[in-house]
Amino acid sequence: MSQSAVTKEAVPYWRLSGFYFFYFASLGALVPYLSLYLKDAGFDAIDIGILVGIVPATKTFAPYIIGWISDYSRQPITVIRWVNLFAALSFTLIFYGSGFWWLLWVIVSFSFFWNAVLPQFEATTLNHLGDDIHHYSGIRLWGSLGFILMVVVLGEVFEQVSISWLPAILLSLFVAIYISSWFVPESCCEHDHEHPSILHVIKQPVVTSFLLVCFLMLLSHGPYYTFYSIYLENHDYSRRVIGLLWAVGVIAEVIVFILLPRFFSYHNARFLLLITFAFTTIRWLLIGFFPDYPLIIFSAQLFHAFSFGVFHAVGIMLVHHYFRGIYQGRGQALYASLSFGAGGAVGSLVSGFFWDIYSPEVLFSLAALVSLSAFFIVWKFIVPDNKCSDNKNISEKS
Repeated sequence: MSQSAVTKEAVPYWRLSGFYFFYFASLGALVPYLSLYLKDAGFDAIDIGILVGIVPATKTFAPYIIGWISDYSRQPITVIRWVNLFAALSFTLIFYGSGFWWLLWVIVSFSFFWNAVLPQFEATTLNHLGDDIHHYSGIRLWGSLGFILMVVVLGEVFEQVSISWLPAILLSLFVAIYISSWFVPESCCEHDHEHPSILHVIKQPVVTSFLLVCFLMLLSHGPYYTFYSIYLENHDYSRRVIGLLWAVGVIAEVIVFILLPRFFSYHNARFLLLITFAFTTIRWLLIGFFPDYPLIIFSAQLFHAFSFGVFHAVGIMLVHHYFRGIYQGRGQALYASLSFGAGGAVGSLVSGFFWDIYSPEVLFSLAALVSLSAFFIVWKFIVPDNKCSDNKNISEKS
């Protein structure tokens, strides 16, 4: 029997994969199409930047609050189920108003709960995997497949019907996430009753540097996540093609998730992060300067394999390496808060305020500069012999 088959029998593979599928299907509906929905509703670039920026902004604090509850309750799946339910219920408010301040409140309330779920589920998945965390990418790739399916299907759907259907589609996906959480069992994790503050892990230079480059990576994604769809539509790409281009990026990500276990056997985290930030820098320059060249835009989307796929897989495993035991839920929450939360929020807000002032070339060039600065931080401070597959607890060295 293959090692892969053993892993699937030893952990609830399909139940974990199903949750990722529906969660990232909702992301595939939200990220590419929310800005188009808001534009269709008559909001300007600043309003769009603020409303889109709220989604990652709530991730700066929501995961850590729920992570604290999850760690101390020692029943993360139970917490996840309740939080999923509150996310779906909060989102129903979108059907009762359409003004800026009403939508702001709706997005704040639902995204607080929706964003808090994933870091805790990542911790649960890694607990189920135990010493086989290099198989994480094989489970996580089902989330990417959910994203691909949704972004392609909706690209076709919104060529035929109004994008005003987006809220109804999102609500159905939030309900599906909630239902899928009931099929996932609790995971076992040994927690020490006596433990020092989590700050003793965070203040280590290698951990601080890692968290900083996570922030910078998502900061550089600001123009992409907020205005990429609008940017392409302004250059005469149809919504069908826009959806396909988003899917191309995630297909590349899936291929990386399949191949990553082999990479982890031969390359350390520092090397993988260096090539990730190098390709990310190139990606932003290609998107910013060559929007009228479909082949170049297509090629730039292939680099999503690195700017998200490799980055996220390495990030999740390094968090698991740095934050162990009682710190695990809060470690994943901290990673999500600083990267997809604070980094994504600042990137969206800055992009929103400057999109109509400066050209896209300028904003994507600044994004490239941010990712390049992260490259040099990794070069200088990330320990070169740190294997992604190494499960040794860094806090034990303190």
